[in-house]
Amino acid sequence: MHRLTFLAGLAVGYVLGTRSGRDRYEQMRSGAQQFAQNPAVRNAAESAAHNGRDMATKALDSVNEKVGHRLPESVTEKVQALRDRRTPVDDDWGTSGA
Repeated sequence: MHRLTFLAGLAVGYVLGTRSGRDRYEQMRSGAQQFAQNPAVRNAAESAAHNGRDMATKALDSVNEKVGHRLPESVTEKVQALRDRRTPVDDDWGTSGA
C-alpha cells in the first residue's frame, strides 16, 4: 500500500513538475529573446564581435611575424590566406536561430 501511494505521488509530482517546468522555461526563453532584441544589447554584441575580429587579426599578425618563417609551408599558406581576408565577415553571431 505504501509503495502504491509513493508511486502515485511520484507520478503526480512528475506531471506537475514538468508542466510548471515547461512554463518557466517558456518565460525564460521569452525574456532572453526580448533581451537579445534590445538595440543596446545588439550594438554591444556587434561591437564585441568586431573588436574580437580585430584582436584576432593583430594576434595572427604578431604570431606570424615572430614564428612565421619557422612554420610548415601549409600552415604559412593558411595564415597568408587569413591575412588576405581582412574585410569584415558577415556572420549571424548573437542572433536568434529560432
